[in-house]
Amino acid sequence: MSEFWTYFQIAWNHVLDIKSYYHILIVIALITPYSFREWKTVSVLITILGVGEIVALFLAFFGVVNNNFDFTALLIPITILIAALFNFFTIGKASKGNGINWIGFLALVFGIIHGLAFYNYYISVVTGTLSHKLMPLLEYTIGIQVVQLVIALFFLILSYIIQNFFRFSKRDFILVCSSFTIGVVLPIIITQVFLK
Repeated sequence: MSEFWTYFQIAWNHVLDIKSYYHILIVIALITPYSFREWKTVSVLITILGVGEIVALFLAFFGVVNNNFDFTALLIPITILIAALFNFFTIGKASKGNGINWIGFLALVFGIIHGLAFYNYYISVVTGTLSHKLMPLLEYTIGIQVVQLVIALFFLILSYIIQNFFRFSKRDFILVCSSFTIGVVLPIIITQVFLK
């Protein structure tokens, strides 16, 4: 049981590490258009993101995909940028009962890309024979999924407080969160593309 908590905490600490803020940003970018009342839709969306991450983790683990660290590092901020821009173009439409078809597909693709980044971190932390064992990877994966659900819940609560107690309109909330997200990731993309 102590080994389970070790890898669970490795995942937990990695996602919540200030240097790994992009893992938090992708969750926020995906769920910004949704309110607390839509927690079931948010749960499905985070689950789809998680499925993509799990698929990537296990494909990389079994050597099915060859993971290019630099390319993955570039794709991660691009996925966050796309999710934030998607919020701009669909503002006011995302929660009108259209389901999560496009955003669900994006979440799956984004999950695969972020899963490759999680695998890179996993391999860098877990060395030796453990990196070739399935159980530590499974424990690490569970930690990632739980922390992403906690981030989503925290953000939904924060969203509810801001919109209901501070009378911030949903539209303005989406615009501010998406603008902030774009402002954070755009310089990273520019740096990686033009200054590397």
